[in-house]
Amino acid sequence: MKNVFLLICIIYFKTEAQSSVLHFADSLYAHGNYSKAIEHFMKYNNQSKVYDKIAKSYIAIGNYDSAILVYEKHLTNKPEDAIEKYNYGKLLYKTKRYDTASKVFKELIDLDTSNPNYQYEMGVTLVQLKDSTALKCFLNAYELDNTHQKAIFRIAKHYLKKGKNSLADEYINVGLSSYENNKELISLKAQNYYLRKQYEKAIVWFEKLISLNESTQFIHEKLSYAYARTIAYEKAIEHQVLALKFQPKNTNNLFILGRLYERNLDFENAEKCFREALEILDEPLDQEYMQLGMVLNRQKKHKEALEVYKKAVKENVSNDQAHFFLVLTKDRYYKDFDTRIKLYETFTEKFPKSVFVEMANHRISELKKEKFLKMD
Repeated sequence: MKNVFLLICIIYFKTEAQSSVLHFADSLYAHGNYSKAIEHFMKYNNQSKVYDKIAKSYIAIGNYDSAILVYEKHLTNKPEDAIEKYNYGKLLYKTKRYDTASKVFKELIDLDTSNPNYQYEMGVTLVQLKDSTALKCFLNAYELDNTHQKAIFRIAKHYLKKGKNSLADEYINVGLSSYENNKELISLKAQNYYLRKQYEKAIVWFEKLISLNESTQFIHEKLSYAYARTIAYEKAIEHQVLALKFQPKNTNNLFILGRLYERNLDFENAEKCFREALEILDEPLDQEYMQLGMVLNRQKKHKEALEVYKKAVKENVSNDQAHFFLVLTKDRYYKDFDTRIKLYETFTEKFPKSVFVEMANHRISELKKEKFLKMD
């Protein structure tokens, strides 16, 4: 009897001890102390009851390989456990084991053909494998659930890339009908209008993204261009300035902002933008110098414009436009008629086939008349 009693006591205390271990491990897990939780879960005798928490703890601390091993051990014993197979498949995808992930999602689809998420996850995995059948998986997910926002986005994006704008819009509208603030679909809708050059409609949807606290360089660049195309230069400037905050030394955007200021007749700010861009460029181009020269001339800063056009000519000696604007600027700067006439004549000799020859000849004629009248 004493031996039986002793055995019962041992069993009782072992059970209590295991219960305490599990309770303590659960507490650590609940409070996010994952490494310690793993350590104590490992002391629990019935590992099959805590494998999921061990796997999730490994994932939480970024030890994905150990989490995968836990899932594989569990699924070896319970291959029909769809919930953990699904978690396993998503982890394989996350760790870029796409081939294995696709096999797991195929098994899940075979287990349950009515689950749209299995189809979707298979689709995104096939995208990574550059498998063209990915679209079919997204369409299957949509057929099973026509409110599946992620599947709708993938389908609409595919059709937009293929130039099937109307078809893309159909899916976008379906998605927005069940979730009107889906930022990804709103972005696609804005881009769809933008690509079709329907800039006023594109503006509405890009602005909606901003109202939803989406502010990116891409959005502001597109809005700036769209506003410029609708002759709303103040708004175009506003968004180009915002785009530059993301990448202040983006010379392309600086030149665009400069041109916008120029169109808005704000030559002082246009000059600042062009100068800043030219300072950043390692190898300034003749076109950029010409752009700066133009706004300097508009401000009657002809002496400065002369130096800039000289740089443009130096950058590209065969650029007849740069040569002509240099002559034009000298014409404004110099007073002597003979010198100015000679500049235009030299230009026509050097570039006889230039589109600016007619303008040069016309100016030569004007200067000769002015000279004659002054002599009288």
